[in-house]
Amino acid sequence: MQQLAATVPPTATPLLQLRGIAKRFVQPVDLAGRIANLLGARNRAAVVHAVDGVDLEVQAGEVIGVVGESGCGKSTLGRVIADISPASAGEVSYLGKRLQDMTGSERRAYALGVQMIFQNPMASLNPRMRVLDIIGEAPVVHGIVKVSERAEYVGGLMRQVGLDPDYGQRYPHQFSGGQRQRIGIARALALKPQLIVCDEAVAALDVSIQAQVLNLFLELRREFDLTYLFISHNLGVVGHVSDRVVIMYLGRVVEVAPTGVIFSRPNHPYTQALLSELPSLQTRRRSYKPIEGELPSPLRPPSGCTFHPRCPHAMPRCSTETPLLRTLATGHTSACHLNDLPAAVAPA
Repeated sequence: MQQLAATVPPTATPLLQLRGIAKRFVQPVDLAGRIANLLGARNRAAVVHAVDGVDLEVQAGEVIGVVGESGCGKSTLGRVIADISPASAGEVSYLGKRLQDMTGSERRAYALGVQMIFQNPMASLNPRMRVLDIIGEAPVVHGIVKVSERAEYVGGLMRQVGLDPDYGQRYPHQFSGGQRQRIGIARALALKPQLIVCDEAVAALDVSIQAQVLNLFLELRREFDLTYLFISHNLGVVGHVSDRVVIMYLGRVVEVAPTGVIFSRPNHPYTQALLSELPSLQTRRRSYKPIEGELPSPLRPPSGCTFHPRCPHAMPRCSTETPLLRTLATGHTSACHLNDLPAAVAPA
């Protein structure tokens, strides 16, 4: 799909910077397991490596697409960025300042400046609240608007996202899926954020509605100078809205490049496999070959390159040594041992 967003030139201080972000979920040994350990068993706490050492910079006004299979850590990374789930390791910096070094007022500015739109609009909206309260509660609490100004403020937001302000007294179940997602967008805009994390924001919508909501995102970006982190498993959707694309696999970033480069010259075998599965309007016949094997469990990720059990170009080195992100060209990095081979030997 053709990229419609304009490339954003890098600045000295990124809006958001991630360094070595990791997120682990630990399930302790239950009572039965502890009793079994007294009898000689070796039960241990289960550790899920959801995100593993992610580095990323996001410039103001940029749209970053994050792509990968289900279970690769995309949504967890988004929740870490939105400060919904704290990172287990690593640093998050906002406007050049680390979160752990922020004062109370700075932390509040970060909480308001980074908002999140969730995948399931019905599950993310309180069914007991009217739309007027869903959108208008947080701006009043944080002093953005007065109670007396709330109805007018919410009405303006609803018009901007394509909803009739007269629907403010309705409940979420009285709206369609696309309308509910627009309510979620208006709720995020209500706090005047700089960065919005969109977690599969159109995945639950019909295809025709997806196009409308994507166009709304682009319009709002131009109007409010917004920055997006657009999380999706759909490369076609990401290609429509993103300036750069981040490919994740099993909690790690395996490739980062401008959108046009990702679609025309993918480097990592996983990126190539994802693109080979993308539907095409070309009339010529082509063979379809899905990615072999299943996504490994994050409880026991493979050693070395986590993609090596499914990679058609895997070498002995891949199973023992973790590849680092290597710069291939300006703005294009990839984590693959194939890049260390001579050009004549490396697979295309």
